[in-house]
Amino acid sequence: MADLERAAPSTTAYVVATAIIAGITGYFIGQGSSLGLFSNKEKEGWPNSYNVKVHRDSSDEEFEDEEAEEEEDSEDEGDGSELASFDNTAEEVKLVLVVRTDLGMTKGKIAAQCSHATLACYKYLTTYTPNSSLLRRWESQGQAKIALQVKSEEEMETLYAQAISLGLCARVITDAGRTQIASGSRTVLGVLGPKSVVDGVTGHLKLL
Repeated sequence: MADLERAAPSTTAYVVATAIIAGITGYFIGQGSSLGLFSNKEKEGWPNSYNVKVHRDSSDEEFEDEEAEEEEDSEDEGDGSELASFDNTAEEVKLVLVVRTDLGMTKGKIAAQCSHATLACYKYLTTYTPNSSLLRRWESQGQAKIALQVKSEEEMETLYAQAISLGLCARVITDAGRTQIASGSRTVLGVLGPKSVVDGVTGHLKLL
């Protein structure tokens, strides 16, 4: 009986030691697995190793070099001589982005083309009318941007001519044709100016 009582503590100590060793071993095995130490398969780069799925309407589904190619898109030439100052009014200023829906552009493509048109209008005004209050008013009033739609290049051309005749800042973006649409396609018309004057050109169009 006494021998059994003396053996009990040693048996308990053995069980505890075994459990500690097993726990430590399991920890290091788990760490090694997470680091890929026990796998011969080469680790794949992001995003495949994280199983990231791109939304079907995302611009990421375009060609990998689309971002660089978009930079090749161009705008119409001009010397600023058609621009009116509109300095004699404190009316709200807005930018309208007229998008051609007949080209079948994806959401990502449209966003990129509208960005081109916005920047084109801004650069055109700062280049040719740097002292005009028009651009300063637009910036201070929240830089309003409205996306509208047309269904043909002819309709866009007509709007462009009307805007130019009224002294508005109007820029048309021409696509480089490296991804979704044909080279030379005119995608978006940007028109920036006093709200009432811009509405006189684009007020009848539907929202995009």
